[in-house]
Amino acid sequence: MAISAKERKLSRLGSCKGGAVGGGGGSPAARGHRASAAAGPQQRLFAALFAFLCAGVVVLGGVHVIGGADVLVSDAASFRPVLRTAWPSATLNAISSDAGKQQAGGGAGSVLPSVQIRHAVALPDQVLLILRDGSVLPAPDQFECLYSPFNSSELRRLPLSAASLSDGPSLVHCPAGPSGVAVSLSLSLSPPAAPLQWDRLVYTALIDSRDNTTVVFAKGMNLRPGRLGVASRYECVFGRDLSKPKHVLTSPVISAAQEIFRCVTPARIRRYLRMTTDANNNGGSDDKPMLASIRTKGRGSSTLPSIAQPEPLPRYNRHRRQKAHSMCVCTMLRNQARFLREWIVYHSHIGVQRWFIYDNNSDDGLEQVLNTMDPSRYNVTRYLWPWIKSQEAGFAHCALRARESCEWVGFIDIDEFLHFPANQTLQDVLRNYSNRPRIGELRTACHSFGPSGRTKIPKKGVTTSYTCRLAAPERHKSIIRPDTLNPSLINVVHHFHLKEGVRYVNIGQGVMLINHYKYQVWEVFKDKFSGRVATYVADWQDEENVGSRDRAPGLGTKPVEPEDWPRRFCEVFDTGLKDFVHKVFTDPDTGSLPW
Repeated sequence: MAISAKERKLSRLGSCKGGAVGGGGGSPAARGHRASAAAGPQQRLFAALFAFLCAGVVVLGGVHVIGGADVLVSDAASFRPVLRTAWPSATLNAISSDAGKQQAGGGAGSVLPSVQIRHAVALPDQVLLILRDGSVLPAPDQFECLYSPFNSSELRRLPLSAASLSDGPSLVHCPAGPSGVAVSLSLSLSPPAAPLQWDRLVYTALIDSRDNTTVVFAKGMNLRPGRLGVASRYECVFGRDLSKPKHVLTSPVISAAQEIFRCVTPARIRRYLRMTTDANNNGGSDDKPMLASIRTKGRGSSTLPSIAQPEPLPRYNRHRRQKAHSMCVCTMLRNQARFLREWIVYHSHIGVQRWFIYDNNSDDGLEQVLNTMDPSRYNVTRYLWPWIKSQEAGFAHCALRARESCEWVGFIDIDEFLHFPANQTLQDVLRNYSNRPRIGELRTACHSFGPSGRTKIPKKGVTTSYTCRLAAPERHKSIIRPDTLNPSLINVVHHFHLKEGVRYVNIGQGVMLINHYKYQVWEVFKDKFSGRVATYVADWQDEENVGSRDRAPGLGTKPVEPEDWPRRFCEVFDTGLKDFVHKVFTDPDTGSLPW
C-alpha cells in the first residue's frame, strides 16, 4: 500500500519512542522482537543509551517549560527572549481555560495564554505593544516587558498599563527601553518586535463604502492645520509587504489635510476585504495582514511605515430613511473617570442617546466606571485610541464611525455640559434644523467656569459645585450632521469643514449653551493641562504660543499654583445649571445625586 511523503520522512528519520533508526512492518511488539534478535550486544547497548538520551531530553524539556517563576527560555547566541512567566499555576489555568487554549507542556500547571504581538510603536516616553485580536491579558503586575538583546536583569520591567476590548486588539504600554532594542512580553510566544517611530507612521485606516475610498491616518507629513494639502503629491499604497514595490497596489489620493488622507480603494483591495472580513475578525488572521500607507511622489519618494489594517466602516444603507439615534456625542479623554458618570447620566436625561468614548491611554479606572452603568439605559462605546496629540484625527475617525447611526453628533469634552436656559429641550433644537439639509453644524457658545472659591475636588460633581464664571464666552463648540462633512474631514477646535453649499448656524445663548468647567480646583486643572490631546495645542509647560486661549491665561509655563487660584476666573455668579440639576436629579428622600 502506498504511503504518504510525511510517513516516508518519518520512516527515514526514525523515532525516540522506537529506540532504533530502522523501521518495518507488523506490530510494535513484533518489530521489537525482530530487532532484538538481529542486533548484537553492542547494538543493543547503543539502542539502550539512545533511548535513555531521548527520555532525558523530554524530561529536561518539560522542566524547562514549566519549571517556575525564574525560568527563562532564550537563544544564547542572539539574546532574543522567548518566554518567561511569573504567574501562579492557578492563574494560568484559569486564563487559559477561559480562552480555550491548548496546554504547552502537558502538565497541570503548564497552560499558557495565547498572546502574540502584532506591532510595536515607540511613543515619546513609552513603547506601545499592539496584540493580535483575541489575546487574553491578566493584570499588568502579572507579566513583564522584555527588552532584547537580553543581557541584564535591568531589561525586564513591569508594564505601565494594559487594556483590552472584546471587539478589538489588546494594548500594552511598556516603559521606554534602551535605544534600538526590540520589545516582547513574558507571556508572548511571538519573537520580540522592533518598535516603529510614532512621529513617522500610518497608524489606522478606514474603508468607506459610500464612495469606495480609504481614509488613512498618518503622522509625519507635517500638513498645516485647517488647510488642504496638495493631494497630487501623494499616493496610497496597499500590500502585505510595503517594502517590495512589485507586490503592492497604488491608488491616487483625493484629499490630504492635517493627518488625514482619502484615496481611491482599488477594486482588488475591496474584493480582498470582502473575502477576509467577517463579523468576528476584521481583516483576517493572516500572519502578514493587508496594510495601507502613504507614499510621496517624485524624486526621493518614500513610503511611510504602517501598522494600519484597513477596517470597514458600518455598511452604508442608502434606503434607510431614519437613523437609529437623533443625537450622539463623541469625546476624547484621558484620566477623567471621576467625572464620567455625571457627564453621561446628565446628558442622557437631556436627550443624548449614544456616546463614543475615545480613551487616550487612561489608567484611572475608566473601564470600571463604565461597567457600573446599565447598558440598557446608556449606550456607550469605548474605543481605545492610544495615539498621542491626535484629537482632530480621532474626531474625524469618530465622525465616520457615527455617521450611519447618528443624525447629529456633538463634539464636547468631559468637562462640558449642554444647558438650556429657557424652556426648550435638546430635541426641540435639533427638530428645528433636522428638516433643513443645508444646515450641517450648530455652534454653541461656551461659558468657562472657574474654581468658584474651592480648594478640594467636590464630592457632588461639577454641575452643582462650580458656580462662578467669566462674563463672556471664550469660544463655541459644535453639534454636526456627519452626512454634511467635507470629505477632507478637516476639523480644528471641535469644528469641521462642511461640504460646499452647507452652512452652520449660531444658536442663541438664551436657547442653548455649554457650561465649560475649564478652570477647576488646582489638582484637576494641573492634570488636565499638563498633557493636552489636541494636535495643534501646546502642552501647558511647553514654551510655545503661551498667549493662546487654549493655554492657562496668566500662568506662564510653570506648574506652580497661584496663591489666588480659587478666586480666579470669577466675574459672574451663574447657578442656572446647578438649580436645574438639583431640581431634576436630587433624590427627595436622601438628598443625594445619582453620581
